[in-house]
Amino acid sequence: MVIFLNKHGSKDPAANCSHPSSKPQFVPATLGLVKISKGKRVRLRSKLSVVDGDVLEETIVEYFQGAGTMLRGLESILEGLGVGDKREGTIKAQEAFGGPEHQPKRDIPRAEFPKDVDLKPGTEFAATAENGLNVILKVESVDDDEVHVRYLHPLHDKDIAYDVEVISVTDPSPPPMPAEAIAEDAE
Repeated sequence: MVIFLNKHGSKDPAANCSHPSSKPQFVPATLGLVKISKGKRVRLRSKLSVVDGDVLEETIVEYFQGAGTMLRGLESILEGLGVGDKREGTIKAQEAFGGPEHQPKRDIPRAEFPKDVDLKPGTEFAATAENGLNVILKVESVDDDEVHVRYLHPLHDKDIAYDVEVISVTDPSPPPMPAEAIAEDAE
């Protein structure tokens, strides 16, 4: 059973009315009880910045927990939080973007690199990936015809400071149909 409360937390509709002609506004009492967990839709007020550096973003974001669209380290920090909860701190670079071993590799023809560049393992180049995003190419090995690289996030070696507040957490799946509605449809 869902209990509906007015915006003041009361079941009394009159407690929500500031004027006799205004209509009561009710919200499901369960809204504030939903916690961030896999599959939940989350809205956050978020500020992310490089530690001792530039602000990357300061905005309201909406994402699905566990879908892989939020920084991995931040998703784990947010797990279990509810509406109104706030957190701030630092995410180590490897926790934010994943370790290099989890990043994609690619073999690029040697001819695509400038001839005068000394290509050796560990050398990094700024580049644009096929999808248009900026990446770092880290050379892993070189042979006569190809350079074997790993794609890294441009901030792969930067710790990220965060300051977040949970605005809403909702379950995107519809609630089950009431038994009465199913029984009526069967007749």
